[in-house]
Amino acid sequence: MIYAIVLFILAGIAEIGGGYLIWLWLREGRPYWYGIIGGIILVLYGIVPTLQKFPSFGRVYAAYGGVFVILSVLWGWGVDRKTPDTYDWIGAVICLIGVSIILWGPRH
Repeated sequence: MIYAIVLFILAGIAEIGGGYLIWLWLREGRPYWYGIIGGIILVLYGIVPTLQKFPSFGRVYAAYGGVFVILSVLWGWGVDRKTPDTYDWIGAVICLIGVSIILWGPRH
């Protein structure tokens, strides 16, 4: 379980971080190498989820979607200095519950 959580967090940081670097390059006029590094990080993001032990691509990516929402709220708070409001936290908790059900709910 810890292995899965660590991989989800690594994938989330890679996706958000890579996308953020490309955002900075294209939207805020940073040097082109921000975009190159962002692209490389996004390729790594595509690789990290394949290391998960869950048998279903769809289940892994559905669960990852919830983790991405949570990490995006935290990224906005820590990097963009946008303090999450009550509804951000409620949404993040709902996503966490959904991820837990998708990954560890009892199966037949």
